[in-house]
Amino acid sequence: MLVDTFGRTATDLRVSLTDRCNLRCSYCMPPEGLDWLPKPELLTDDEVVRLVRLGVERLGITEVRYTGGEPLLRRGLPGIVGRTAELRPRPQISLTTNGIGLDRLAGPLAEAGLDRVNVSLDTLDPEVFRRLAHRDRLADVLAGLAAARDAGLTPVKVNSVLMRGVNDHEAVPLLRHCLDEGYHLRFIEQMPLDAQHGWTRRDMITADEILGLLGEEFALEPDEPEARGSAPAESFLVDGGPARVGVIGSVTRPFCAACDRVRLTADGQVRNCLFATEESNLRDALRAGATDDDLAARWHAAVRSKRAGHGIDDPGFLQPARPMSAIGG
Repeated sequence: MLVDTFGRTATDLRVSLTDRCNLRCSYCMPPEGLDWLPKPELLTDDEVVRLVRLGVERLGITEVRYTGGEPLLRRGLPGIVGRTAELRPRPQISLTTNGIGLDRLAGPLAEAGLDRVNVSLDTLDPEVFRRLAHRDRLADVLAGLAAARDAGLTPVKVNSVLMRGVNDHEAVPLLRHCLDEGYHLRFIEQMPLDAQHGWTRRDMITADEILGLLGEEFALEPDEPEARGSAPAESFLVDGGPARVGVIGSVTRPFCAACDRVRLTADGQVRNCLFATEESNLRDALRAGATDDDLAARWHAAVRSKRAGHGIDDPGFLQPARPMSAIGG
């Protein structure tokens, strides 16, 4: 098992398959995009599956989530999912995506063994979407969401980031839309993971503010907080339930003490926190002929160095050099 010095066990593996994305969301990257990783630096499909197999069969991983960048841009994605579904014990397999192209791939991914999806949707207004993402693709995202639901990739979770003066007026419409469509909405506090390093606490919409905005239209009541476990979202019953909404207060309500996540970047680096400043290189060891025992030992050492918390409130906090698109959500 991957246990750190604070007694937390990592069972949830987030695997980035690419740092590329077909949107340019302002809280993630600049309009012109970034310098993408050269293809030779990326893990191959076989390398991804080998490391995931090691995590599942040897290190106690029970859930694998494929992320990006935008993982739907990875040509071999259905094959990677299918090979992951063949592992024993079989892990839960999920995908975090912006939804573009999901209308075509939801069916094949479900057939390959994908269990569910998280789709980013920050606005229902086409003009706000264009301004925020620098692309006119809202219709594609909505079509992808519907396709995921129809393919049985449920519960379909929607991730929304509210930004002051941009889309904070859409908290209620977003929740109403998700309730109508049968999606599970989760609002996420904006985190300091943008490539531009432009995040400020002053501009962030906090969890308390989100709940206040929703409370203007809905009656919210905490949903069995003792059942939360390591889940990042605080869950609230909407108008008495059974519908729910989640709020992930990564900054103001950190859940580090219960964190069970470990991350593998598209270029084969183990990261034990989104905000880690150190990585452990599995790719080069793998390509140099490392055995599974060697790789497992490196992975154990990486997780043991995990800190107690992300440290955003520490005076000496430094935003990681890699933005979210290069780490994986």
